[in-house]
Amino acid sequence: MQIDILTLFPEMFDGVLNTSIMKKAHENGAFRYNYINFRDYTENKHNKVDDYPYGGGAGMVLSPQPIFDAVEDLKAKHDTKPRVVLLCPQGEPHTQSKAEELANEEHLVFICGHYEGYDERIREHLVTDEISIGDYVLTGGELGAMVVIDSVVRLLPGVLGNEASAPKDSFSEGVLEHPHYTRPAEFRGHKVPDVLLSGNHAKIDEWRRKESLKRTWQRRPELLDEVDLTEQEQMWIESFKNNG
Repeated sequence: MQIDILTLFPEMFDGVLNTSIMKKAHENGAFRYNYINFRDYTENKHNKVDDYPYGGGAGMVLSPQPIFDAVEDLKAKHDTKPRVVLLCPQGEPHTQSKAEELANEEHLVFICGHYEGYDERIREHLVTDEISIGDYVLTGGELGAMVVIDSVVRLLPGVLGNEASAPKDSFSEGVLEHPHYTRPAEFRGHKVPDVLLSGNHAKIDEWRRKESLKRTWQRRPELLDEVDLTEQEQMWIESFKNNG
């Protein structure tokens, strides 16, 4: 996968993409990335990439020309039709299913804005996806891009090492993940559930599924509206409601 990042502050990405799993994934060839400072594409004689909004108002708006030219250059360079992702508070909320969708793409381009916003023609005629990482406003799109890129890259083949782990992450199956325990079996008087020490994998799988549904009901009950529950699982949910 090729990932290109259009940003006025490329140095912000070094700590994320050159550390831990992301660094290993890049070194192993799971994905390639490139930072592009779209200021390099401006035709403005003062090297500006923004201007005052028509109609007045506070803040500055990113101009279309540098961003259009940068994306068109990337398309020509890689001879691809990339998904062009705009990070903005108005975008669709980022989800695990969206990450899985993007992980199937050959080429992703992320546009990280600053200032008051983007010229609307960027939204209408250039981008394919608008993504938000939450109902709040950041100083720029860089942090949002880092979150989305991390969520996508970890799904690429070979990145996590244990290919069985990603499908069981929270949200991958529409529910939150079950609790985890490791050694010692007892710590400061708190014991690991007996079923996890039993060696009975069928019982362990049942316990994990039940705990996953319980945690989802307790913390994100709205997620259960989209899950196809078995009769047994529906009975578990009812028991959670009755027992608190």
